[in-house]
Amino acid sequence: MTRKTTSNGAGNAVEVRGLVKHFGEVKAVDGVDLDVREGTVLGVLGPNGAGKTTLVRCLSTLLVPDAGTATVAGFDVVRQPRALRRTIGLTGQYASVDEKLSGRENLYMIGRLLDLSRKDARARADELLERFSLTEAAGRAAAKYSGGMRRRLDLAASMIGRPAVLYLDEPTTGLDPRTRNEVWDEVRSMVRDGATVLLTTQYMEEAEQLAHELTVIDRGRVIAEGEVDELKTKVGGRTLQIRPAQAAELDRMVGAIAQAGLDGIAGATADHEDGVVNVPIVSDEQLSAVVGMLGERGFTISGINTHLPSLDEVFLAITGQKTSEAADGGPQDGPRDQQDVQDKQYEEVPA
Repeated sequence: MTRKTTSNGAGNAVEVRGLVKHFGEVKAVDGVDLDVREGTVLGVLGPNGAGKTTLVRCLSTLLVPDAGTATVAGFDVVRQPRALRRTIGLTGQYASVDEKLSGRENLYMIGRLLDLSRKDARARADELLERFSLTEAAGRAAAKYSGGMRRRLDLAASMIGRPAVLYLDEPTTGLDPRTRNEVWDEVRSMVRDGATVLLTTQYMEEAEQLAHELTVIDRGRVIAEGEVDELKTKVGGRTLQIRPAQAAELDRMVGAIAQAGLDGIAGATADHEDGVVNVPIVSDEQLSAVVGMLGERGFTISGINTHLPSLDEVFLAITGQKTSEAADGGPQDGPRDQQDVQDKQYEEVPA
């Protein structure tokens, strides 16, 4: 499949400006701006009900936005939906394969719909069946697949046309660790080949493994964005971990740091179980100042490490515990709660 180069010359496969989508009085997407660079993975995080799935549905032409603009792979999502559908792939939160067809028939059918030749459709189907460990079940009706097998088949179906832009909406929910790793490997392979991926996930490990950059959405708005380490630094800075050569020096080292009164160093604590002193820092200069001072005072250091907050901690710090409408008992994002409204909206999508 030929990928269309973006017309803006900025190297963005996805550009979104001021996107809005209403469900009644609820703004599921409220003025979102988004850029996804070609050949990268953008991780979209947010609490349940934040608007992630609605955003994906707008960008994949399943919903018509109420305001704003969105360009994907050079195509306008409202004015050029037919052309766009031929260059994107989508795996939603729930498997959408034809249960009456076998696994191989599902993939072959999609390949033919994407204008692959009979030979290429069969070859691509067999390739993906093998990659997702479905070869033995290839001739079995999808209705007889387990939930995890259906999920893997659905993922394979979204990838069969080697899309320029792939939307993965919580793609590994319910998968075992081995299959999850297979999905990750396939995503990495597609990105190496030039594909662009927009990934929504509730698994922080998945975001950290795959995403080049992150966007955090809450109440339909972007509330934070940047690279993983950038967001970690913004939220909690770093912790300098110093291991003295002698464990007995832990408390004395903490006292020395407190007495030194170094600029910006609020304090230090001793972790006797791990044998380290933890010092919150925000810059390399502070790191150098602490280590230099300890050396001048005769401490022998056997190890130094810096620790950033986990992505889970970043997520909780940015979104809080009750910022989403879901936490407040309001409408949820996703197919189960807005299905009737979204089905009606789907009828509005131009052919």
